[in-house]
Amino acid sequence: MNKRRSFLKRMAAASTLAVVAPDISIWAQNATPAFSLPVLPYPTDALEPFIDKMTMEIHYGKHHKAYVDNLNKAIVDNDKAKDRNLDFLISIAGQLPPAVRNNAGGHYNHSLFWTLLAPAKGQQPGSKFMEMVNASFGSLDKFKEEFAKAGMQRFGSGWVWAIIKNNKLLISSTPNQDNPLMDVAESKGYPILALDVWEHAYYLKYQNLRADYIKAFWNVVNWNEVEKRIISSQGK
Repeated sequence: MNKRRSFLKRMAAASTLAVVAPDISIWAQNATPAFSLPVLPYPTDALEPFIDKMTMEIHYGKHHKAYVDNLNKAIVDNDKAKDRNLDFLISIAGQLPPAVRNNAGGHYNHSLFWTLLAPAKGQQPGSKFMEMVNASFGSLDKFKEEFAKAGMQRFGSGWVWAIIKNNKLLISSTPNQDNPLMDVAESKGYPILALDVWEHAYYLKYQNLRADYIKAFWNVVNWNEVEKRIISSQGK
């Protein structure tokens, strides 16, 4: 009888625990991800004919989304990365495992890139940008020439940047999904303009003609955003 009572008590306790204890695996699956895909600031066909709709759909909806999804997975078991914002992850990229570094860079770079593009409506470079261009390169044509050269000389996949460092305008490039804000960047600075030169950014329309893609890029630069970034760079 005592054995039966003891058995029933143990069963009751176990059933209570089963009700109270949360299902951690279900919670983890349903938890709000730390990072999410930003809303594209224009329709996917808005940059036609310079950047085609299909490229934008794949680039934004597949590639960028994959960086976000993989970043959320990569930070789960990394104490240095979880519960941190994207700017912080970028700043310590060299201390992070490749899965976190690459996907954090991919998310950051693309989120910035979309804002630096705009439908071709005759925007012109702003006065602050032109002041910096003339001081550092002599003319806008020379700046574009040097920017294109950096894009063509970036072997394999990567990015081209116009950055501000010590109040001076510079051009740099980075491999893969690195950027000038990372602690590992060869040329560090505050990015005001960026161009993705991974093949997935242009191959459907331009195939292997990266130079044509870079030339077309100038038609869809969001010069208003570039000007804003110059202002926000002050004091950085």
